[in-house]
Amino acid sequence: MPQHTPGASPWQAGAAVDPKRFTSFAEFYPFYLSEHANRTCRRLHFVGSSLGLVCLATAVLTRNAGWVLAGLLAGYAFAWIGHFGFEKNKPASFKRPLYSFLGDWAMYRDIWLGRIKL
Repeated sequence: MPQHTPGASPWQAGAAVDPKRFTSFAEFYPFYLSEHANRTCRRLHFVGSSLGLVCLATAVLTRNAGWVLAGLLAGYAFAWIGHFGFEKNKPASFKRPLYSFLGDWAMYRDIWLGRIKL
């Protein structure tokens, strides 16, 4: 399967695209990937998502819902550090929170499947 290169989309880095204009996740996902062209940003997303899953498993095992909050905080903290510190853009989650959340997990899956370079 060919690898996807984040950033290879009709939307170039820095181009003004309003994430609210997308009417489906399938339409949004290529834009989402273009907003994650920086490898360090993708790596930080991957670490944050992995920590989020560990926290979710801990919440289930300990029956302590506080771990869910910890997982969300870890996931978003790593992602936002990636965007503000390395990608130099504003996370799409500010305008399209549901599509961005789905995009995080689609990209996570695609990294595991080798479709996107980590």
